[in-house]
Amino acid sequence: MRFAIPLRSLRLAVTALALPVLAGCPGDEPDPTPDGGTSTRAAFAITTQVISTDEAQSYIIVTDSVDHTEKLSLANAVEIPGRALGVGIPKSGSLFVAGSEGPTVTRYNLTSDGRLEKGATVSFAGQGVSSIGEYQHQFQFVSETKAYYFDGRTSKVIVWNPSDMSVTGSINVTGLAVEGALQTFATLPVRRENQVIMPIGWRTTATGDIVKKAGLIVVDTTNDTAKVIVKDERCGYVRDGVMGSDGMLYLATEVYGSAVRRVKGEVAPPACLLRFNPQTLEFDSSFFVSLDTLVNGGTAGSLLPGPNGTAYLRVFDENSFAVKPDTHPRTLASAPAWKWWQIQLGNTPTAAPVATLPASTGSTFLFEADNRTLFTEFASGSKGTSLRELTDQSGKVTTTYDGVSFSFLQLR
Repeated sequence: MRFAIPLRSLRLAVTALALPVLAGCPGDEPDPTPDGGTSTRAAFAITTQVISTDEAQSYIIVTDSVDHTEKLSLANAVEIPGRALGVGIPKSGSLFVAGSEGPTVTRYNLTSDGRLEKGATVSFAGQGVSSIGEYQHQFQFVSETKAYYFDGRTSKVIVWNPSDMSVTGSINVTGLAVEGALQTFATLPVRRENQVIMPIGWRTTATGDIVKKAGLIVVDTTNDTAKVIVKDERCGYVRDGVMGSDGMLYLATEVYGSAVRRVKGEVAPPACLLRFNPQTLEFDSSFFVSLDTLVNGGTAGSLLPGPNGTAYLRVFDENSFAVKPDTHPRTLASAPAWKWWQIQLGNTPTAAPVATLPASTGSTFLFEADNRTLFTEFASGSKGTSLRELTDQSGKVTTTYDGVSFSFLQLR
């Protein structure tokens, strides 16, 4: 699913790392084609949302490297109103931009001289979509001609063609609604053979409490059908999943759900690890692990893919942040007080701290850059983002910039 396209070599100063966009409107002329192979330099699109007292504004920075000693500039970035997402197939030369201001997706193509050029737009309005938000991986690209968009508000998976920018159908995923609760999708869905597996979590709209329920949407990419599984009620906010070497999908409570448990105590659902069989499409009723038992009784959440069939857990450091009776779970989840532990999956999981990785914010997104995995750390008040190194387990800061990023794509 990766399509490598090279880029010519020219080192830019940091102040010029945000490359300008050529003006253009869909329909004025044929869509520009991605670079045809005349360049060798990498290109990365970082979409960041800057929140002000008036309204949110997003920016797309294009940079030739993810390693910078100075903060990236927004001076020449592409400006998108509201909260925007930049998605697509890695190394394909195209970026698809959507956002909170409407139901449309616009393609931008990277030219051989390193500029983004605006192309065609497709609208999901005909499927009842009014705006596009949440996270990058609600968009799943199956091929150059087929992609999915998971929309919780309409309970649909929109099927669309990124090549000719058309909507080709939709998959109804009804049965997700929980009265008085908001359903949220995983930040990192699981891809397996001909399946897209999307874990789901629920939290109440009035108080932000966690609903004691686990579920998934499993899409069959061969025939664009889906099965909704909502039947496990042993714990809640089970939004993170990692495939084990045993072929089973392991699912854990996301860090926000763990923060609710830490703040509100036993009235909230426990943070847990469950197991799901992607072949039979059934939860393993005999498998249940309370996450605190893996981390010496502490608070843990969020299961992230690790090296060699392992996974990572985020574990709250009680000495780094004081939890008070009025602490909001979101504040706790966003505190720079969550350490990294590595977990061995299987019938009897075990976990151990990764001493070289520093504590960081619990709300973490993983971004792929060539053979490296970077994770996000958001500054207080969502004023900035740092990208940190996960692959070598150093946690070294590689890049910083204003705003908060929910999407990142290597264009080539």
